[in-house]
Amino acid sequence: MTDDETVSPLDLNLTNHFLIAMPSMQDPVFGGTVVYLCEHSRRGAMGMVINRPTDMTVSGLFDRIDLKLEIIPDSHPIGRQPVMFGGPVQDDRGFVLHTPAGKYSSSLKVTDEIAFTTSRDVLEAIAAGEGPAHVLMSIGYAGWGAGQLEREILANGWLTVPARADILFDLPLEQRFHAAIKLLGIDPVMLASDAGHA
Repeated sequence: MTDDETVSPLDLNLTNHFLIAMPSMQDPVFGGTVVYLCEHSRRGAMGMVINRPTDMTVSGLFDRIDLKLEIIPDSHPIGRQPVMFGGPVQDDRGFVLHTPAGKYSSSLKVTDEIAFTTSRDVLEAIAAGEGPAHVLMSIGYAGWGAGQLEREILANGWLTVPARADILFDLPLEQRFHAAIKLLGIDPVMLASDAGHA
């Protein structure tokens, strides 16, 4: 680690956290989303939107890249999983968030259990039935330059909370936003974007 990469105790590190879009966020890309942050440092941040599906399934994605799901083709539950819109960066490439981390050629280890992989070998392992136990696939990812995410948080664009793998991998997509907010001990109804008057 070089001097400019060291993190002082005052620096914010939101790796392995959820970013929850505030209801007031009108951004068409990120409004209503929960982002899992895979990396956050002085250089910037990157993550994956975990609650915005595309119209493509994992099986459809595998067809597009000439991979066959060997594990009970077309009927295996993983084949029916939707592929997420992970974010607007490199939205022509696939990314896999998974647990356990495993050894793939291009992986970012987020925690001891969770990794973000960009190489085809993880997809080949999944197709062969030898892949990670939990996977979330996306097209594209979310990225912020140095200081950009911090400015958005200070402008009340995002709430942050330590992530939980069960929300990431097990909960139905439509429940992930409310479940992430509830981790803060907040009732989602209390976060209305418009102030009411009695």
